[in-house]
Amino acid sequence: MESIQSFKGYGKVDELEQQAFQKKTRKRMIILIVSSVVLLTVIVAAVAGIMIHKRNNSSSSSSNSVPPTELTPAASLKAVCDVTQYPNSCFNAISSLPNSNTTDPKLLFKLSLRVAIDELSKLSSFIPKLRDNVKNDTRLQKAIGVCGTVFEDALDQLNDSISSVGNNGAGKVLPLSDVSDVETWLSSVMTNQETCIDAVGELNSTAARSVLRELESATRNSTEFVSNSLAIVTRILGLLSKFDATIHRRRLLGFGYSDSDFPAWVGAAERRVLQANETTPDAVVANDGSEQYKTIGEALKLVKKKSLKRFIVYVKEGTYVENIDLDKNTWNVMIIGDGKDKTIVSGSRNFYDGTPTFETATFAVKGKGFIAKDIGFHNTAGAEKHQAVALRSGSDQSVFYRCSFVGFQDTLYAHSNRQFYRECDITGTIDFIFGNAAVVFQNCKIMPRQPMSNQFNTITAQGKKDPNQNTGIVIQKSTITTLSNDILTAPTYLGRPWKDFSTTIIMQTAIGSFLKPVGWISWVPNVDPVSTIFYAEYQNSGPASDVSERVKWAGYKPTLTDDEAVKFTVQTFIQGPEWLPDTAVEFESAL
Repeated sequence: MESIQSFKGYGKVDELEQQAFQKKTRKRMIILIVSSVVLLTVIVAAVAGIMIHKRNNSSSSSSNSVPPTELTPAASLKAVCDVTQYPNSCFNAISSLPNSNTTDPKLLFKLSLRVAIDELSKLSSFIPKLRDNVKNDTRLQKAIGVCGTVFEDALDQLNDSISSVGNNGAGKVLPLSDVSDVETWLSSVMTNQETCIDAVGELNSTAARSVLRELESATRNSTEFVSNSLAIVTRILGLLSKFDATIHRRRLLGFGYSDSDFPAWVGAAERRVLQANETTPDAVVANDGSEQYKTIGEALKLVKKKSLKRFIVYVKEGTYVENIDLDKNTWNVMIIGDGKDKTIVSGSRNFYDGTPTFETATFAVKGKGFIAKDIGFHNTAGAEKHQAVALRSGSDQSVFYRCSFVGFQDTLYAHSNRQFYRECDITGTIDFIFGNAAVVFQNCKIMPRQPMSNQFNTITAQGKKDPNQNTGIVIQKSTITTLSNDILTAPTYLGRPWKDFSTTIIMQTAIGSFLKPVGWISWVPNVDPVSTIFYAEYQNSGPASDVSERVKWAGYKPTLTDDEAVKFTVQTFIQGPEWLPDTAVEFESAL
């Protein structure tokens, strides 16, 4: 049983390491910010000049003019790499490639992806060797197995990223929609690599610490290379795409009011199903044997891999005790129940009994486009079993509507990619909404419950590791309250920063009186988090919304301006105005 002082949770942080990181990060961020401003000015001026020159030349008969600004390939590569956190590894790795003699930032970005893919591919043979070295340690073998899974996922996401860039012609600027996709996928690659480290790091044993050191050494290059690619697409290609959009005077979508409940990735057909009381499913499940399928798992075997067609499973009222894991190749599945308190998927896997936190989920989904409606996801392991996930989602552009998530510690694992939760109930104790997705919870009911004695409640634990990841937890227009008939006496906080760049925003939300006035708590007791986190509140209401006694962290903002808050609306934070299709569904983005 952990006390408030001793409890650390998933992914333990050493206090001395945290203090050392603060000093190192402060210096690095100052250098990075100053250099980025200067370099971006040079890059944009130079590359934009070349772009405009090429565009003008294509419509002019003159062939003797020269670009207003020229960059040599070496200077161009250096300028691009200097916006990354690891400029030396970026320059050395890319310049060693035979086709790096280019000034096109998009081609340099593709080369950076190729470097990352080559490095990450080397780990496929490393993982089996690690497992062979710990044959007598079952828990550690399972944790290393998580590494094998997430590394494979990361490679797929890198290949998706290079394919997206490859579909765009040489010399052309990436559309903002493609930039948004690639930023998301590369953010997820970094999250997957970090998940491996977390899985091994949560085992507090001598053997685990030894394996952890090996993993950190083996993954250092691939982590740096992916970080470099993410910085290039965010700070260079994204800026050039916005510049190109301005040149073409393209109409950017605004941030006004709208009436719909769902993000733009929810197409017209899916919206009709979400809003309708009746629909025609592809499979029906009833645990009493009255339908063709008695379990959800049986029905999901019908789904074709990488199908572009929506597959709808209707699950009738009842409790379904089964563990579901929809892999990355299972796309566009929609599961509909009879109500979040009537159709329940229930499991009890937990960390205490030997399962890595990542694999404890009652229901796990990675394939893109997953939608759930009117269904509950429970983990019944109980508080004494510690980490026990009810749902884990790494599904890009996933939606959960009128669902419930019930557990204690680590109830809802919003692992990665873009996710949206509307009118959902989430119940738990320690870090019960956690992960590193770009996720918005809108009009939800969030209910901390009484934990074990000497424990505390933290609603969120956000895991952003790199400054360029487009990730974070946003809770908007929701209610933070208690369970019915639950007497909540444990210290309760809005969250704690899990990683170096953790990002969490609570806005326009009603907060119950049980919240501690300080609002937030550090991951390491009595040690302020690094200044690189971003925690904020905006226009909250309720008895505990007063921010006068909140924490005084350098990375916490007790209030945001309207312009700052709009960056965390559904439209901006998990969509981006440039990748909304013409037939997009509007969604609630009012501040």
